Amino acid sequence: MKKELHIFFTCLMFYTRIPCPKNIKHDPDYLNKATRYFPFIGWIVGSISFLAFYLFSLFLSTESAVILAIIASILTTGAFHEDGFADVCDGFGGGWTKEKILMIMKDSAIGAYGAIGLVLLFLLKFKLLSESISLFANENSYLLIFLLFISAHALSRLAAISIIFTHEYSRDDASSKSKPIAKKHTWKEILGSFFFGLIPLFIFSYFQYKFLLALIPVFIMRYFLARYFQKWIGGYTGDCLGATQQVCEVVYYLSILLIWKFI
Repeated sequence: MKKELHIFFTCLMFYTRIPCPKNIKHDPDYLNKATRYFPFIGWIVGSISFLAFYLFSLFLSTESAVILAIIASILTTGAFHEDGFADVCDGFGGGWTKEKILMIMKDSAIGAYGAIGLVLLFLLKFKLLSESISLFANENSYLLIFLLFISAHALSRLAAISIIFTHEYSRDDASSKSKPIAKKHTWKEILGSFFFGLIPLFIFSYFQYKFLLALIPVFIMRYFLARYFQKWIGGYTGDCLGATQQVCEVVYYLSILLIWKFI
C-alpha cells in the first residue's frame, strides 16, 4: 500500500501542480508505473473544475462559470496538456520531416499554429461545455454536470495514455521529460488505466445508457491521431499525448451533446 501511494503521488506530482508530500521524489521507475493512475488524475482535475463551475454559477452566468471552470483546470495542471497541444500544432504545422517536427516541438516558444490552435480549442471547449451544461441544467441535475466533467477528463486521459501501450516513443535521446513513460508496461498499468478511465463514463451512462456511444468517436479520434503521429515521426512524444488528451476531451463534449440532442 505504501508503494502504491508513492506511485500515485508521483503521478499527481508529475501531471498537476497539487502539492505532494515532501518525501515523493522524481523516480523514473515510479513514473513509469504511475501511468495506471493517469486517468484517475482526470477525476481530480474534473472535480476541481466542476467545483469552480458550481461555486461561480451561484452568482454568475453559466458562460462565465464555464470559463472560470476551464481556468481552474488549467491552473491545476499547469497547462501541461494545453502546452503539448500547442507544440503539436506548431510542430506538425511547420515541419515536413521528423527531425524538423521534433525540433519545433522541443522549442519552448509558441508559434502561429500553436496560438491559433489554442484559441480554437478553447472556443470549442467553452461553447460545447456551455451548451451541454445548459441541457443538463434543464434537468435540474448538478450530478449529471459533475459526471460530465469527471468522465471527460478521465476518458480523454485514457485515450492519450493508451497510445504508449501500442506505439513507440519517437525521440532517440533522453531530452524529453516524458521519456520515462515510454518504457515497457505491465498488465497493472494497462488494467489500472482502463479501470479509472472508464468507470466515470459507466456511472454517467447509468442515467442515460446512450452516453456509452461517446466511446466510439473518442477512440476513433485517438486511432487517427496515433496513426498520424506514427506516419510523421514514427511514434509519439509527451506533446503528442497532451494534444491527444485535449482533442479527445473536446470530441467527448461534442459527442455527448449530439447524443443528447439527436439519439
